[in-house]
Amino acid sequence: MLREKTFLEICVMKIKKVGIIANVEKENIAGFTAKLKKWLEGRGRKIFLEANIAAMVGSAGFKIEDLAPRVDLIAVLGGDGTMLRTARYVACHPVPIVGINMGTFGYLTEVNLNETYAAFELILKGDFTTEKRMMLDVKVRRNRKIIGSGIVLNDVVINRGNLSRIVELETSINEQYLTTYKSDGLIISTPTGSTAYCLSAGGPIVFPGKDLIIINPICPHTLTNRPVIFPESSILQITIWSKESGATVTLDGQESYRLNSGDVISVRKSKHFTRLVLSPHRSYWEILRSKLGWGSIPPGVGKEKNASRAEH
Repeated sequence: MLREKTFLEICVMKIKKVGIIANVEKENIAGFTAKLKKWLEGRGRKIFLEANIAAMVGSAGFKIEDLAPRVDLIAVLGGDGTMLRTARYVACHPVPIVGINMGTFGYLTEVNLNETYAAFELILKGDFTTEKRMMLDVKVRRNRKIIGSGIVLNDVVINRGNLSRIVELETSINEQYLTTYKSDGLIISTPTGSTAYCLSAGGPIVFPGKDLIIINPICPHTLTNRPVIFPESSILQITIWSKESGATVTLDGQESYRLNSGDVISVRKSKHFTRLVLSPHRSYWEILRSKLGWGSIPPGVGKEKNASRAEH
């Protein structure tokens, strides 16, 4: 599997306790969860369920933040939204997270539904690899008072919301003025989030194992305002200026705060990180190619290299 080794952890730990978090709105989720729980218990593992899915299968449950310190691994059944919610809640306890894709897209849920049990056979033996994913700390200040804060795995999005005019976003990096974006908003993204909203807004795809911060303006008034990639040590400060109220800042698409003119959003690399269990069946590049619809590998590609290795 082609990944940058400095960000990988080859795990040798034995998984004895497994937590299960699921998107309860998915079809047949209760039945699948109960089946997986029984399968894992049949292999001597102790299972802890998140409260919402536990109620559906008639079992005792825990809040997500209380689940993490009790288990060696968390299995997330759902899509990227469920993964992002889980990552934010368990950030203080970097327990490995494996995503089982119960949806249609899913960059973060690397294991397909039909691969679940084959993947767990390897994981339970301790034969798996995790990748550290950078997170961002976010604070929202009004008149020097913090009115909101959080941690994100994907992105921070400042959006003009229902305003009729574009907003002005005065942006500084490490207390040095960069520029004032006149746009519909601004996306501050991690490499993990580079394939989310950032990509839709014309941003670059950044290898997820890197620790970098991406700034990407949304529909900028000045066409020379392009996406910029900053080092992990950068501290961003964005002040919003607008004659109207109604702009918002959203954390990982799940937590929002309404903004007033003069509010300041600060973003920096978090000391916390997410540990994702990589698919044992596909590389990052194969997942990327599949999700973006770049097509299959042409016949013969890779065969010559494999033949050359065999000869040596």
